[in-house]
Amino acid sequence: MKPKRFTIGLRCGRLANRTILFANFIALAEEQKHRLINFTFHSYSEFFEGTRGNIYCRYPRPKHRSWLDVVPGLAATLRKTRLPYHLTRAAAALNERFPIFGDVVMTLHELPGTKITLLDGPEYQEKIRPAKLVFVYGWWLRTPALVKKHGDKIRAYFRPVEKFEQAAREAIEPLRREADVVIGVHIRQGDYRGWFDGKYFFQTARYAAWMHELAAQFPDRRVAFFVCSDEPRSLGEFPGLTVGLGTDSPVSDIYALARCDYILGTKSTFSQWASFYGEKPLLQVCGTEEAAKLENFRVSYLDWD
Repeated sequence: MKPKRFTIGLRCGRLANRTILFANFIALAEEQKHRLINFTFHSYSEFFEGTRGNIYCRYPRPKHRSWLDVVPGLAATLRKTRLPYHLTRAAAALNERFPIFGDVVMTLHELPGTKITLLDGPEYQEKIRPAKLVFVYGWWLRTPALVKKHGDKIRAYFRPVEKFEQAAREAIEPLRREADVVIGVHIRQGDYRGWFDGKYFFQTARYAAWMHELAAQFPDRRVAFFVCSDEPRSLGEFPGLTVGLGTDSPVSDIYALARCDYILGTKSTFSQWASFYGEKPLLQVCGTEEAAKLENFRVSYLDWD
């Protein structure tokens, strides 16, 4: 496979969604020596070592900074206008409608008839073979084997800047002093009240019950919980448990979860990214009657639906 330039041309949700899609293409680029540009990541680029000071959000990271990053204020202005993203998205759509460059420039979605398109699968690989430039215009594009293989390089690229890494450390260290096992809990409620008709919305009391179930599975060890949420939480919601509450930032929350020994949440890319980054077992509960059993926890390699 000859090296290609991939350009992600469609925003897909918020922080964790965009990070997961980006990470899968980084894994493919690392394996096959492609180059990658991702203007869709501008909203979060200042939070990570690999993308701050990197106006194109390139992978591999450029050896020298672009002049757009050097001129004071220019990169920040471009990010705020979202102009690079809108131009890329328009180019991807126009190329799909008027493919004047033939197969040399492609706009690719998920393969038809599939839930997840494997980027390293033979059908996708054959499809992109003639291309030199590939606009990525989809979400369910994954390569879990390569994500696992190149995980250390992906984690290095998405290492948070010191401000957020320090906040994540400070959230977990006090719990480490009080407990032998620290379990991270992600309570997502806000938008989940309506998403899929509330299928994955659970009351805080149900999360507290799952936490008690988990603590009981460590009878000879002290267990503490780090709880983060998209809504304000109080310690009084978790009676009988040792609990520390989330930080004031989703970025430090997700990396604090990654520092825990286990992670509990519902269906969400937020907890999946924490599981992958920290290489920590995750359980995504999907129904109120589901039990929180340690045997069902496993590390995510960013391919879960």
